[in-house]
Amino acid sequence: MKDKSNKTEAEYREVVTRCRTLFEKKTIDYGTAWRILRPSSLTDQIFIKASRIRSIQEKGKQKIDEDISNEFVGIINYCIIALIQLQLTEDHPMELQANEVMSLYDKESEKTLSLMMDKNHDYGEAWRLMRVSSITDIILMKIMRTRQIEDNAGKTLVSEGVDANYRDMMNYAVFALILMKDDK
Repeated sequence: MKDKSNKTEAEYREVVTRCRTLFEKKTIDYGTAWRILRPSSLTDQIFIKASRIRSIQEKGKQKIDEDISNEFVGIINYCIIALIQLQLTEDHPMELQANEVMSLYDKESEKTLSLMMDKNHDYGEAWRLMRVSSITDIILMKIMRTRQIEDNAGKTLVSEGVDANYRDMMNYAVFALILMKDDK
């Protein structure tokens, strides 16, 4: 199991590095304009990305020449933005320095990697046998759960909070990108 675990961690880090590089470039271009977004708006952005993926998967074709892998990258980056937003208070400035943002990005991606490694240990890499279309559906389900929690003002009776759902969505998006790379 150790060898599989090391391979998965390396593949995971490769995907997150790709996402981080894009995020850093966009931070340089746009600053932290995303700070204006409420968590519910970020959930809706993730929904748009996942909906496009599912639509393309169901139709079998697309009219906009942008690979669905870019949508999974967007899901990952929006999940990290949401996790950062949940940590920041209203006292934080809207515009953050790029180095501070990237430090927060790294912190949240490492926490999410740690969660993935723990779950991967228990589930025995079952995700590797999944279809990318099933992963898309699970992400959409997690979005619906997150929306319900948001509509309930964050209150749950027995469920984890929105942060856990963002981490799961991110991990599933990483899995999809790993599987798509393996298929090529």
